[in-house]
Amino acid sequence: MTKHTDPDQMLLKMPSLRAVKSFVAAARYQNFTRAAEALCVTQAAISRQIRELESYLGTPLFRRVGRSVELTNSGSIFFDAAQLSFINIAQAAERIRKDPAASRSTLTLCCSPAFSALWLSHRLPDFFNQHPDIELNLVMTQNFLSMEPGVYPDIFITKLSKIREGYLSTPLFHDVIYPVCTPSYLEAHPEIQSLHGLRDGKLLNLSPYGRSQVAEHVDWSVWLSIHNINIEDRAIDSQQYFNSNDYNMLVQMVLDDQGIALGWHHLVGPLVEKGRLVKPVAQDVVLEETRHYLAYREDKRDDEALNLFLEWFYLESGTHASQAVKHTAS
Repeated sequence: MTKHTDPDQMLLKMPSLRAVKSFVAAARYQNFTRAAEALCVTQAAISRQIRELESYLGTPLFRRVGRSVELTNSGSIFFDAAQLSFINIAQAAERIRKDPAASRSTLTLCCSPAFSALWLSHRLPDFFNQHPDIELNLVMTQNFLSMEPGVYPDIFITKLSKIREGYLSTPLFHDVIYPVCTPSYLEAHPEIQSLHGLRDGKLLNLSPYGRSQVAEHVDWSVWLSIHNINIEDRAIDSQQYFNSNDYNMLVQMVLDDQGIALGWHHLVGPLVEKGRLVKPVAQDVVLEETRHYLAYREDKRDDEALNLFLEWFYLESGTHASQAVKHTAS
């Protein structure tokens, strides 16, 4: 029995790629004759393809200006999308055409914006110096549980021990959380050297909005509560309390002497070591029951580039590779 495939509406609705190619060339050179020369066809062929595309879309894409042409509003919208698509197609084709043995290995890494900016970015030059033949694609997200379809990273760095089926997970470090500010801010506000002074200070707070691990979220209210301080007892004349779900922004505000934020040690530790940030109090919070995890694709466990990255990452994070265990998504 023959099984018939239903018509693919998306492909059926696509305009002729030949016509789109002619359109992109004409838009780039703003001249049909030059577009024809670039594509090694006749000017009449370019004009015919443009008319076909305009007829299909039901709107003019060009207006004539002397001997040149310029895009209409509709033409500009279509050109932005068409040019990007052709660039992506050309780049993919070029990668495929190259000799695989001579091309660089590519790994796709997925992590949070804060981890990429505060942990990964200043360490990457060392990795690239050691492995110039490996390229990294970085995908950042705040919510690892609702990523775009088709995104299948080689590596995740997240607080989820079971990210997806088919990945091996390595437990990394616990969260260690403590207040941070600049030395100059501490000098100007010596009262924040006590927990009660902190409570009434200008607190920059990380909100849980858009985050996938809300149940484990620690904000100023939780942190102070663990130390038997109720944030609701803040003085009436206490300083501003600022909320944001962008941790990079909060760290930058702290560096700009705008207040005090909670610092996650694996992110702000290097800034503390360099003296750019200080801890106004000695207290911290250690989340002993939770960890961060590195998860990598099980089907690539023998991939040389992946293993070189893992070796480098484990060394940088102080993790032993023998800790890697298999987890499957529930």
